[in-house]
Amino acid sequence: MAEYLSPGVYVEEFDSGAAPLEGASTSTAGFIGLAQRGEIEGLPQLVTSVADFHRIFGSYLSENAFGDYRFLSYAVEHFFLNGGARAFVMRVAPSDAKLANNQSASNKESSILNIQSKNPGAWGNQVRIAVVPSSKAKTQIYEILGDAEQSKQYRVKNNAGFNVGDVVAFEANGEKQYNKIVSSQDNIIELETPLEGGEAVIDQNLLPAKVLTTSEFTMHVFYGDEAETFERMSLNVSAANHIEKVMARSNIVKVQDISGGGSGAVAPFEVISGQEETAGKYQIALSGGSDGSVANLSASDFMGQDRGPGKRTGIQAFIDNDFVSIMAVPGVTDPNVQLALVAHCENLGSRFAVLDIPRDKTKVTDVMTHRNIFDSQYAAMYNPWLQVFDPLDKRNIYIPPSGSMVGIYARSDNTRGVHKAPANEVVRGVVGLDCQYNKGEQDILNPQGVNLIRQFAGQGIRVWGARTCSSNGLWKYINVRRLFIFLEESIRNGTNWVVFEPNDEQLWARVQRTIDAFLTRVWRDGALTGSSPGEAFYINIGRSTMTQDDIDNGRLICVIGVAPVKPAEFVIFRITQKTREE
Repeated sequence: MAEYLSPGVYVEEFDSGAAPLEGASTSTAGFIGLAQRGEIEGLPQLVTSVADFHRIFGSYLSENAFGDYRFLSYAVEHFFLNGGARAFVMRVAPSDAKLANNQSASNKESSILNIQSKNPGAWGNQVRIAVVPSSKAKTQIYEILGDAEQSKQYRVKNNAGFNVGDVVAFEANGEKQYNKIVSSQDNIIELETPLEGGEAVIDQNLLPAKVLTTSEFTMHVFYGDEAETFERMSLNVSAANHIEKVMARSNIVKVQDISGGGSGAVAPFEVISGQEETAGKYQIALSGGSDGSVANLSASDFMGQDRGPGKRTGIQAFIDNDFVSIMAVPGVTDPNVQLALVAHCENLGSRFAVLDIPRDKTKVTDVMTHRNIFDSQYAAMYNPWLQVFDPLDKRNIYIPPSGSMVGIYARSDNTRGVHKAPANEVVRGVVGLDCQYNKGEQDILNPQGVNLIRQFAGQGIRVWGARTCSSNGLWKYINVRRLFIFLEESIRNGTNWVVFEPNDEQLWARVQRTIDAFLTRVWRDGALTGSSPGEAFYINIGRSTMTQDDIDNGRLICVIGVAPVKPAEFVIFRITQKTREE
């Protein structure tokens, strides 16, 4: 309560109505798979376009090298083609994938710097680095403090940029002599050894001919069309411009200084290259990077490991991500991986898994063998594989449907709403199907929760199923399950303000008004059945839902019931012959 201690006018604000509750996003995708480059542990990377994906994760993978594990890039491409807008991607790499580095016997810089590609892959072998001399500060010497021949202290015009431990060069008459800074304060610099020349080092002219400069180097890092420049770095461990501190910002390489700081008063460029600064440029090439082999790829690589925050891999990396609502591991049909993905979605309760069926399983009995492994309301299964154009091999290939389906989910959510079943939608960018199922075959597969993609004359290729992999009839439709995910996440995110508020009738009324306003809007959008909000949902909160024991233990219990819309899966027109007597 505000304090009123002195006379005056006090203006105060207060909340008179329900707090607004914003709907949660349902169209953000999460993908896991093999890629040319990209981090293999930590947080999944956000991509918002195909170009964005290729910039971070590289281009398409070879069929000869990676077979059915190569489909991540195709899936992401068709996700955006079919209407997706945001995706988080986590790269997986075989256990024998290696970092490219500069540690070869012919590299002189190998004993000074350990340079590696940012992440494993043969892509690192194309990284090129150019090192050039540079300087961050220069000044002129005004006075020698003490004996001109023996003193190491010099009063300079400006000591800004001259740090303890920096290598400096005194240049006069085209010649340089190198030294090291012991102290630098109040325009007085103390060097490791006296400068040669005595009083001759002093230059008080307005345009000095003799200057004291710091000695640094600049690195230009190149990979394909990417270029990074890191200016005026040093090997001085205590300086803010030490190479490890500056190069930590690089997206291409990571650098470790293994010189130990024992190079003395030698120009850093010369320490790295073994050449004098007059050489102007020194080139470094990385080698030894490897993409690994399929033989060293296992289900555990996709399932991932939980090594703690920032160190998780595979599916486990998405534990740290609160934005993803649809997930897929394109082309990976190992039951262990798919079951791990489904378990991940079930445990979090805020996301939905889209599963592929092995391409070689096209017969109904074979499809059912794979389908019968799963029973989950948080997953849906699609078949067959889709024929698309491959920009890499310049021919048509078959890709798993999960990437396209996740894009259709996002498209349907954005155009109609999450309550609309993502079915009877055209699959964009597809020229054919791996196999064509007929109505009789779908009569067997559809009731079992296998959603088929079919081609209809004059209607293109369409998604012709909207069922989950659940045996529970209440949750057999994808849109019902995803609508509840949307409602639960929206209410969870929008009611944090309730925590630690006084648990009384006033709070209960505010909570009820907040949720009532939100569900009324959802009903008006067509997501709930009923001719009025009262028929579409109910909200119970207060003494009818809580005992005194609940209140004493800090529990506020609100019971919400909603009537979701169900898709018109079977449209039946009953037609009879009209007679004159009728």
